[in-house]
Order: sequence, then C-alpha cells, then structure tokens
Amino acid sequence: MLRFEDPWVLILLIVIPLMAFYGWRRLGSSQIRFSSLITLKRLKKPPSLFFRRSLVAVRCLAVSLFILALARPQSGIKSTEISTEGIDIMLCLDTSGSMQALDFKDKGQRADRLHIVTKVVSQFIRGRTNDRIGMVVFGQEAFTQCPLTLDYGVLLSLLDSVEIGMAGDSTAIGDALGISIKRLKDLKSKSKVIILLTDGRNNTGTLSPATAADIAKTYNIKVYTIGVGTEGEAPFLVDSFFGKQYVYQKVDLDEDTLKEIAQKTDGTYFRATNTEALENIYKQIDEMEKTEVKIKEYMEYEELFSYFLISGLCLLLLEVLLANTRLRKIP
Repeated sequence: MLRFEDPWVLILLIVIPLMAFYGWRRLGSSQIRFSSLITLKRLKKPPSLFFRRSLVAVRCLAVSLFILALARPQSGIKSTEISTEGIDIMLCLDTSGSMQALDFKDKGQRADRLHIVTKVVSQFIRGRTNDRIGMVVFGQEAFTQCPLTLDYGVLLSLLDSVEIGMAGDSTAIGDALGISIKRLKDLKSKSKVIILLTDGRNNTGTLSPATAADIAKTYNIKVYTIGVGTEGEAPFLVDSFFGKQYVYQKVDLDEDTLKEIAQKTDGTYFRATNTEALENIYKQIDEMEKTEVKIKEYMEYEELFSYFLISGLCLLLLEVLLANTRLRKIP
C-alpha cells in the first residue's frame, strides 16, 4: 500500500509541462551569425542533437522526483490481529434402521432421512469457522465417528461414510448423549454444544436420556434436539414377493423426551417434517451459536522519500555533467 503523507505538495507537478515547453523552445531558438548559410545547410545534423534535447526530459524527471520526495511517499504494511474463542460442537446423528424412511425429498425425488440429514449437516459444517466439531453416530450402540477437530475436510469425509444401520437398528439416545458429554465435559471453551438428531425413541442402551441430560446440565453443556420425520406413517421401500414395494409404517418419535432433554440443558427442541424445515433448523442453530471474533488492524508505514530524492539528485547530476561535457551547447 503506497500513500503520500503530504499529498497537497503534488500540485507542484503542474510546473513540469511548463518546464518541458520552455526547455524545448529554448533549444530551438539558438542563433549564430555567419556570412553564408549555404555551407551550414550541407552539414548533417549530428546524433548529439537528439541527445541534447533529451536533457530537458531528464531535468523534468529529476524535478518530478524532488516533488514526489517532498510529498513524503510511504509504504504501508497492514497487520491484522484476530482473537476468537471458539465453540465446541458434537453432532449426534441417529443411524438406526428407521432412518431409511423415504419421507423426505431431494430435488423432487424421494430420499431417505439419513441422506437428507448428512446433506444438511454438511452445509452446517461448511458454514462454521474457528469451532471444533466432532461427530457421534448411534443406533443400538453409540460411538465416536470423529473426535473434535478443526479439520473440516476430515470431518466431512467421515460424514460421507455414515450409513444406515452402521451402529445397529435400535435407538440408544441416552448412550449417544453420554459419549458426546464425555468428549466435551473436560474442555475449556466459551460454549459446549450437542446437536442431537433422531427419528425414534430410546429403546436400548445402559444410560437413560433423562440421566444423560442431568449430566450435561452439570457440565454446562447445551443440547439442541431435533426430531425428524413426518407425522403419522412414513413410507419404506421393502422387498416383497412382487419385487420392491412401498410399505407405510407408523412413526415412533418420542418428542416428550427430546423436549425434556432440551429444557434441562437450556437448549431448544426442533421438529423437522421435510427437507426445508431441517435446513432452517440448522440455520437457526448456526445463528444462535455464533463464535465471537474480534479483529484489530494496524498500519505500519515506511518512509520512501529518500529513494525519490537520491534518484532525482542522480538525474540532476547526470544532466549537469552531460550539458557541460559531451552535450555542451556552443555558444
């Protein structure tokens, strides 16, 4: 970044065209008394005549550099100091068998719940910065798919590998919360958050959801709960004697438990019955859990006038030297 401390001095540059005009005019006004011009007209113009005229340009350039030096050119270096206190987020995703219900749509086509969930969660991850994010998947069992990390590329890669039934077909909500809490409880961060997404009710595991919520509250961990799936019955694609057919089954979502978990931990319960609603939920959570970033900018300037001054002096010295030696004008 280049700037001038005294830019008003640059107005003196208007004298440069006047200097050039006067210098060229003076060169053309030279006269010598001689009885006859016939002999002089036969003489060829020496190359030095062109170079002598260039002395005017050298002088103008030297004066221009002096004016620029007076304006105090400075080179600026911009320094930015960023201070942030990130949020630790554990994504807790249900991969039980019921997540294969085809009650969501992707670009107008039927899509299973897990496909839409991973797509929306991927967008959520890409929208975060300076936050450590981890992932727990659960079904009959619960395990850490990705520990807390700032490497979102690795996290997204592991998210893409999530499959229905990879942790069993049942739903262990309490155990999933327990593992997520274990990953967060001893960390020192501005905020610790669990985003629990499920489409069922707790029907297996060793830790109850209510107990897990109490533990989360003890460690000041906020839990956002999301219940996904349509109300009533949802379509499943199954193999039958006549090939693949859609079979509708009743949805068994335990909203009361999810609301209780959120209430105990100062979180919020959300209900998503379609793709758009699920996208809006993660956008809301993204807005509610914003990382505060403080940015301070500093500018350091280095004086550059000496470069212009020395260059101008060198050009002026060159002009004087040539004007009095090789390019000397007679008379």
